[in-house]
Amino acid sequence: MQSLSPRARALGAAVLCLVIAVAAGLAVDGRLDRHWILRGLTVILAVCCAALLLADQTRRLRQIITAVGLAMFGVVIPVTQTTWSKPPEIKFALQIATDAKAAAQKGGRSTVGVADVKAAAEARGGAIGSLPTGKTPEVHGTDAYPLIVRAKRDHGRPWACLSFTGLEAKVRPC
Repeated sequence: MQSLSPRARALGAAVLCLVIAVAAGLAVDGRLDRHWILRGLTVILAVCCAALLLADQTRRLRQIITAVGLAMFGVVIPVTQTTWSKPPEIKFALQIATDAKAAAQKGGRSTVGVADVKAAAEARGGAIGSLPTGKTPEVHGTDAYPLIVRAKRDHGRPWACLSFTGLEAKVRPC
């Protein structure tokens, strides 16, 4: 059995990187900011590394460096972006978004109101708005979108920003 040529391996690696990048992008909840620009740049860099492997087979050190670049930009960065996209405060905000949308639909409304989000957050033991402190005694994010959603009522941080357009939620770190 004959092994694959270096060019075929480089082409296979480029295709694998594209598949991993698309799968990692689709694995993230649609209500989250998916960082498409960063994901696109990593795919471009991975394809560039694969093209270097495909075009230049002269020096072993160059092959190793481009293979490491291909692994980083084609596998490691897309997978870690997907894994790290939902810290606990983001997961909490996604749950609140689901609960608030369900409450609005149950009430026969076509938009999710601030009251729906506040009730959903309080039902899960959280709160909306920033926590007043000595430095910033003003509370922000309680009366208009984007709302600040806190997973624990008595903790100021970490929090997430939640906004709705109709019934469609958008969650992002803030």
